[in-house]
Amino acid sequence: MSGRRRTGAGLFAPDRATTPLGTWLKIASGEPAEIMAFAGFDFVVVDLEHAPLDLQTAYRLINSAAALGMAPLVRVPDKTASTIQKILDAGAMGILVPHVDTVEEAAAVGRACRFPPHGVRGAGGTSRAGGWGLRPNADYLAAGNDDVLCIPQLESVEAVRAAPRMLALDSVDAVFVGSADLSMSMGTTPASPEVRELIGSAQDAAHAAGKRCGLAFGGAPERAAQAVRDGCDFVLLSNDTTMLAEAARGLVGAFREADGQR
Repeated sequence: MSGRRRTGAGLFAPDRATTPLGTWLKIASGEPAEIMAFAGFDFVVVDLEHAPLDLQTAYRLINSAAALGMAPLVRVPDKTASTIQKILDAGAMGILVPHVDTVEEAAAVGRACRFPPHGVRGAGGTSRAGGWGLRPNADYLAAGNDDVLCIPQLESVEAVRAAPRMLALDSVDAVFVGSADLSMSMGTTPASPEVRELIGSAQDAAHAAGKRCGLAFGGAPERAAQAVRDGCDFVLLSNDTTMLAEAARGLVGAFREADGQR
């Protein structure tokens, strides 16, 4: 783990030998982050959208992940610049932003991630991101503009159609297609031909811009591997709560079957 480049931008380095693999963190404890690091994940996404995690918990999880050699990303609960700034000051190496539907929203999110003149992020050099004031200010500002990943989530037809213009923005590094919400907005399923076509469109837009497109696959590594062969650039598999739930149910079921009680 110690040999990894622990920056957000390092996930997408052109000399990477393997596809960046991540998972979601939803449990308000540091142990799952440690487990994911020792299991070999490249990055984690602390989920402030769909889990009851607060900013202080996210702060601790970011630190644990980074210390163990994983890139800590955070899915923020909203698009506000104040939320994004606090997460980046806490040391997150990138953010995923849900429900970014227009190029204007993507531009605003991108500006929130970057220092002037590229954006509107305020300087907080005495934060963790600034090494508590001990990091050279020029280095802190350069890292904020060059190493932090800004990843809008595409979760509607409108968003996918706007993807080429979003990806043309210098402040946007990649996109993530939320196939579950995308399919619900269309009244269909993630496996439907219509959704698969839109995912392909988002991937094509990312590659045309020289950027990345990611997807999540639950507990289906074979599907994730096939998606990578089809053009997906980074993947998320399962999450800490579901891994625990599935392992627990599997153990109970195996015992009941072996004990003849099933």
